[in-house]
Parts: sequence; C-alpha cells; structure tokens
Amino acid sequence: MTPQPTTDQASDRLSFPPGFVWGSATAAYQIEGAVHADGRLPSIWDVFCQVPGNVTGGDTGDVACDHYSRMAADLDLMADLGLPSYRFSVSWPRVIPGGSGPVNEAGLDFYRRLVDGLLERGITPLLTLYHWDLPQALQFEGGWTNRDTVARFAEYAEVIGRALGDRVPTITTLNEPWCTAFLGHASGVHAPGLTDNATALVVAHHLNLAHGRAVRALRSVCPAQLSVTLNLAEVRPAGDSEADLAAAEHVDRIANRIFTEPMLRGSYPAELLAETKHLSDWAFVADGDLAEINAGIDLLGVNFYAPSAVAAATPEIRAQVTGRWVNDPSQSGAGPSPWPGTDLAYSVPQPGPYTAMGWPIVPEAFTDLLLRVHRDYPEIGLVVTENGAAFDDAVSADGRVHDADRIDYVRRHLAAVHAAIERGADVRGYYLWSLMDNFEWAWGYSKRFGMVYVDYPSQQRIPKDSALWFRDVIAANAVES
Repeated sequence: MTPQPTTDQASDRLSFPPGFVWGSATAAYQIEGAVHADGRLPSIWDVFCQVPGNVTGGDTGDVACDHYSRMAADLDLMADLGLPSYRFSVSWPRVIPGGSGPVNEAGLDFYRRLVDGLLERGITPLLTLYHWDLPQALQFEGGWTNRDTVARFAEYAEVIGRALGDRVPTITTLNEPWCTAFLGHASGVHAPGLTDNATALVVAHHLNLAHGRAVRALRSVCPAQLSVTLNLAEVRPAGDSEADLAAAEHVDRIANRIFTEPMLRGSYPAELLAETKHLSDWAFVADGDLAEINAGIDLLGVNFYAPSAVAAATPEIRAQVTGRWVNDPSQSGAGPSPWPGTDLAYSVPQPGPYTAMGWPIVPEAFTDLLLRVHRDYPEIGLVVTENGAAFDDAVSADGRVHDADRIDYVRRHLAAVHAAIERGADVRGYYLWSLMDNFEWAWGYSKRFGMVYVDYPSQQRIPKDSALWFRDVIAANAVES
C-alpha cells in the first residue's frame, strides 16, 4: 500500500509520504553549450536555430548555461540547495556524434563524471536518454520519419545502459514525445521544423517503437528502473456543446492516448485511427510493433504546466485563426489556434492569471490529471518529472531575485499533487522545472523557468527566493497549504 500524506491541521502544513522523491530537472541542449567541444557534432536543434525566425532573438544553444565547463560548480550548487535528486538528459550527438557508429568516449566521459559527481554529493541521478536533440546526421536520413532511426536509438540506449546503468537507478527513454512528433513535424515550431500532420503520426509511432526497443535494450544490460516522460494534456472543452465535448475527447486521444495506450496497453485507440484516416492509413504500423512498444515500464513521468481548452473546428472558429502556430496549445494567445496534429480541434484562450509564457495558472487541473492517469493506469507509479513556471525575473538592488509569483505557483501545484495523493494517486516524486534559467527552445533566452537565475553574459548563478524556499520544502518533506 502506498503511504498516504498527512495534513497538520494546526499549521496547515501538507506532509508528503515517507520516501517521496524531491528534485529538479534540466536538459542537455538547454544548459550544456559547448556544441563543438570534444567531438560533438550538430543536433537538429543546432541546425534549427540557424534559420532566421525560428527562435526568438536569433538565440542558439551554442553557449547556453556553459554547464559543460561549469559542471562541478553546478553540482556544488545542487548540493547547497539540498536537492536529493537531479534529472538530466544525455546529448545523443555528444555520445554518438553520427547517430550510429563509433562511440565518442570524450562525450561519454562527461556523463560519467556527472553521474559520479552527483553520487559523491549524495544526489540521486535520473537520466533521460532523449530530450529532443537528435543527431543531425540522422535527420539527413529522414530523422524520426525513418524507421531505421528506431534501431539507432536502441543501439544508443544500450551504450548508455552499459556505461551508466549500474550507477543510475532510473533511466527514462523519451521526454515528451508529443512535442517531438507534433511541434516538430506538424506545427513546425520545434526542430526539425516540418509542417505535415500525416508525418507527425508516423513520427509518433516511431517514437513509441523506439521507446519499446530501448526498454528491452536497457533491460538486457543494466538493472535500472525504466520509465518514459509524457507531457499529458488535461484537456477541457471550451463549451458544453456536443461538438466541443467531442473535440476534447479527440485531443485527449491525439495528445495522450496515442502514447499511453500503445505503451501501457499495446494498442492504439480505434477512434483515433478512424478520426485520422483522411490523413493516414497507418500502414507504417508493422506486425509485431505494438507488442514491442508494450515493453512494460516501472514508472511513468508526468510533465504538467497548464491545462488546455479546446473547441470544435467550426467555420466560426476557423475564421478567427490568424498568424503562425503558437508554441504550445496551452498558451492564452489572442484567439483560437489549430491544435498541432489535427484539423478537428482548436486551442482557445483561457482566463488568467497567466505565467510569462501566457499559460493559465490552474492548479486544480493538475489534481484532475494525476487522478485520471491513476484511474486509467492504476498499475503504474507516477513521478512528476516537470512542473514549474516562467516569470519575468530580475535581479533586485539587493542582489537577490524575489520571485514570489513562482513560489506561489509551485506551492499551489504541490498542494494539488498532495490532493491527488490523498485521493489515491500513486505519485512518488516531484521535480521542479527547472534548476536554472536556460535556453527555452523556440523562446530562446527570453523566458526564465529556473529557480536559479543565470546572468548569461557573466554566467553567474544566483539562487532565487524560490530556490531557498524549495530547499525548505524538501527538508520538511512538506509544503504549507
């Protein structure tokens, strides 16, 4: 039985179950920099950033937070902040620069030092194999549209499993494959910048298959627990019409069940296949694929920032759509925008308040999502692998960063997690996104999610008030309600 949280009525303090895991997270391309160092070759994001208009301000990840050079100091900072665990990703083009073939030992050594440095400081590593930085060499061959990339990913997973799997207790195969498939291949706002809904369906399937094969490859070489991280959407209909309700159910299938059902149940929803038959006959699903995808995992990572409201694709809604795609369907925006990957539903603005990303702040939606996932897949333990918010942070005259809005956001979302656990959800940990300000994909350096402020010209790190507050939450294993 999962230990239940408690509430101290006298202090209104919400205590989390014993053994609840606390941490913070980053991703390789967002913090490492050093894109030409020690044999690393370009990823699709290196190439995407060079195209004018793709990234705010023309920013790139060339330097980012210079973590590749400052790793030891960053590890000391994590220890000072009392982090029990750290979630990071490995850069595929740093370890196998060509996507396949020889292993770059200099690149692999960086991650060996990182893992060893974490363990020396009493910090448990959580390793993600793929956080979007596909080697460009594989993109030249079709990238995730090419079924051969699945085999290359399994080979890469085995390399990492052999090198690090004895010291990393949990390995995650993919981070947010929905973003890779639909933001990268339908809306085009992420690398590689393609805009074709049918292609996005192929990519989603290949990512599912890559996950399954990687799980099997890792199991053959290391004892680590295995997981996948999904940015599951809490989808709400914009109105109470039957059309809007149907649109929300459709988006649930194309945002969530396109991954959870094959990974955890070994099938795609029949309704999804019917709804997308005008785009694809799904002939790319070969015999035996679904059995491979349903490889079994130990944990499911859940990333959540904001819920999404959707409306049916009526003529009235279509007439309101202007401009390019939004970066994320949960943005507030100025009007409806097509939901990436489908022509049947549109994302619509939601009431505030909002984060600096324009995302609505709705903590109760987090409780609803965690309870729904637990209800649908009760056999799998959940870990919140990303949750956090961007705000317009600045260094004050006293040299500190007073980010009260972030503290309030995280406090309320931790209370939402606590509420889900109280009602039976098997949530075993929480990783704050992110450890430090970093390269925020298509937004460049214009958005700050970190609990540590990064002054990019000097690379100075300044723990924000939220970092000191989160340190106290971790120490208490509790948050005030």
